[in-house]
Amino acid sequence: MQQIIGIFRALYLRDRLFMLLAAASLLHVTAFFMPWLGILPSVFTGAAALLAIVDAWLVFSLGNGIDATRRTPERFSNGDDNPVELDIVSRYPFPVTLELVDELPEQFQRRDFLMHARLEARGETRLRYTLRPVKRGIYTFGALNVFVRSPLGLVERRYRCSQGRSVPVYPSFLQMRRYQLMAINDRLSQVGIKRVRKLGHSMEFEQVRDYVKGDDIRTINWKATARRGQMMVNGYTEERSQQVYCLIDKGRTMRMPFDGMSLLDHAINASVVLSNVALVKQDKAGILTFSEDIGQFLPASSRIAQMGAILEVLHHQKTRFLESDYERLYTFVRKRISQRSLIMLFTNFESLGGLRRQLPYLRRIAVDHLLMVVFFENPMLKERVEAPAQTVEEVYHRTIAARFDQEKRQIVRELRLHGIGSILTPPSELTVQAVNSYLEIKARQAI
Repeated sequence: MQQIIGIFRALYLRDRLFMLLAAASLLHVTAFFMPWLGILPSVFTGAAALLAIVDAWLVFSLGNGIDATRRTPERFSNGDDNPVELDIVSRYPFPVTLELVDELPEQFQRRDFLMHARLEARGETRLRYTLRPVKRGIYTFGALNVFVRSPLGLVERRYRCSQGRSVPVYPSFLQMRRYQLMAINDRLSQVGIKRVRKLGHSMEFEQVRDYVKGDDIRTINWKATARRGQMMVNGYTEERSQQVYCLIDKGRTMRMPFDGMSLLDHAINASVVLSNVALVKQDKAGILTFSEDIGQFLPASSRIAQMGAILEVLHHQKTRFLESDYERLYTFVRKRISQRSLIMLFTNFESLGGLRRQLPYLRRIAVDHLLMVVFFENPMLKERVEAPAQTVEEVYHRTIAARFDQEKRQIVRELRLHGIGSILTPPSELTVQAVNSYLEIKARQAI
């Protein structure tokens, strides 16, 4: 009995069968007015029913005619396209047409996922698609539903394969790896990172190497160039083992979304990349999160496992609903970070008044450390300011947007007036701007 119920649950009728039934019904109605049609409607109906039975027997003739497997990475990278593969194997002795519906994690809110495939007799295929998560956490997949139909296409059978799987979503480690390879190969300029001119040559001489685009022409070694017949430059060892801390605000102002991701997630992704570049440059990287209270603190270190520890710390961070306590932040930094360090503070000030409430504590932090405040420019405000105004309402909106935009720039001037560095950047350029600032400070040997 259970087997029969299972068959009926897996059986779905196709549009082609309903079209045949509609045609049979039309023939029966027509025969009422045209008796000369005789038994033709009944024959047509019987043939349609027989074809449906045969089609159902074809797709249910095998106990397990389709095997489908979902392959996902061990973890997803937040804000990036992550590949998912579907491996499908057919055991049917005839060609089959498939429709695949993957039950995606609820965080994606997608109810229109559908993929098509056609397999030859006892064939197999691999389908690929990508998912872009915009929140960290645990993402749980449901079943992979495969709907199979024979060449007749009157009915189809549903297989439920690859039952639930959970995949954690971590800060953007794909972006981190891309920047890491470029930092190792000295190709960061390809993604917008500036080649920073080093001031003087007080650093220790390391080697003579081939010239690459962007090298300071003052470092050219003319004797080696003459001997080799190609451009050669002197390489110098940069100062190492400096401390770089990323302080991440988790307060209510970081809940604002851009490009589907909150400002907190943008800041976390940039912190991961910046910390990794610092470790590649053989500096020490550390993390501190805070809101109305101090969150997670990871002391700066250059040990091999530091990057993994940073990812684990940032994986669990969430925004809060209260305003951040900068007085408590200053007290904690003074007690726990004793060595002078580069502190990149990722936060968001929406008004000059909001900055001035926290400015006394920022100034105290800047006394002991090199403080760089990173906050966000609203791209929508910029678009509104630059858009032409045609109506009175549009003039009003443009004026208000210009006021907010101007206030952001006032915040930059206020910080610089008190000797505090600042980066005002759209969320999309946050990573490049933060790494640029770090490399510039390192080249100036300002820490």
